[in-house]
Order: sequence, then C-alpha cells, then structure tokens
Amino acid sequence: MTADRLPVVVLISGNGSNLQALIDAERAGELPVELRAVVSSRGGAYGLERAAAAGIPTAVLRPKDYPDRERYDAALRDCLDRLNPGLVVLAGFMRILGDRFVAAFEGRLVNIHPSLLPAFRGLHTHERALAAGVAEHGCSVHYVIPELDAGPVIAQAAVAVEPDDTPQTLQQKVQAEEHRLYPLAVRWIAEGRVTMRDGRVWMDGQPLAVPPRLGPVASH
Repeated sequence: MTADRLPVVVLISGNGSNLQALIDAERAGELPVELRAVVSSRGGAYGLERAAAAGIPTAVLRPKDYPDRERYDAALRDCLDRLNPGLVVLAGFMRILGDRFVAAFEGRLVNIHPSLLPAFRGLHTHERALAAGVAEHGCSVHYVIPELDAGPVIAQAAVAVEPDDTPQTLQQKVQAEEHRLYPLAVRWIAEGRVTMRDGRVWMDGQPLAVPPRLGPVASH
C-alpha cells in the first residue's frame, strides 16, 4: 500500500463506467486510494478492459462455476481477503451478496444505487420514478448491509425529472451524476472523514443526520 492511500478493490459485472470515474479521479490526484484490483462476475465485462488499460490487476469469479451462492460468496471472500482491501466498492456488480459476506466486510463495503434512497429500492428505478411522477430523481452512495439497498446513505446527487424524460434519458442524467458522486464519497472515506458506526454514517466526527446532496451540473 502506498503511504496514506486506501487500498480499494472494485467489483463489477459489466461496462464499468463508475470504475472509469474512479480511475480518472485517482489519476487526476483527486482520490487518495490505491486501486488494488478489479474483480468481475463476468469474463466478458468491458470494465476488465478499462482496468487492464489502467494497469490494475483483474480477476474473474463467475457464479456459474460454483454450485450455489454460499460457495460463490466464500470464493469471493477468499479472493478479497488475499487482496486485503480497506474498502470494497460495488460498481455495477450484479450479484446479491449473502448476509455472511456482507457481515465480513461491514463498514468496508459500499454501493451506488440509481435512486434517491429510500425511494425505489431494487431494480428498474428510472421506469418506476417516471411512473410515480416524481419531480426529482438521482443516485445514492450507501454502505451495504444485509437488507437490499437499505444501508445508511453517505451522499446523494439529484436530477430534475422533465416532462419529456424517458427511462433512457433519465438513466443518462443519473449516470452522469453517479460519475461525480462516487469518487467524492470514496474520497471522503479514504480521507477518514466518513465511517460507519453502530449502523449510522459518521462524517467529520459527527453522526450524519441528513446525507449531503449534490445538485446537477448546469448545462451550457
């Protein structure tokens, strides 16, 4: 580990655009982390190419190579134990992790979800936001706990929902905010500003009552 840099392992399953945002922030000197490895649940994930291009070691653990989720989670845990990360970042990792795995990395496991939690947990968030007629949508970085998408929220970013938005346009707007928000939240953790204690987020030594919320970058 480089001095004062938090060792991070990123788990992916696909394109890896949030991984790329972390790589770019680290290269720009904005993120005091060592991106130690990228682990994918799919061998053909484009995120593996992004990692290779950045010189980051990669590994592939495919669920179909294991008889059940428990065995898969155990193999993934063994892989991460060898890498010894200070933080595990889920970036489009399309696997529900079991309770034992989550407990093993409590306080060191974060995820980004495409909604303003607690609204729209689970899948198809953009379609559900449009169907609900909300005026605001966005994304949330949160610590992972056994209950799906229910961990304490570190920070959020919001976008306005326009009358002509579709699930595709809303996804694009939210994803642009994800690429800003995730490196920021990871930086706060790496700097020691943010931790999870007693099931709550603490920021700058105080329990966080309301997660910071970024507004969208104005278009020009």
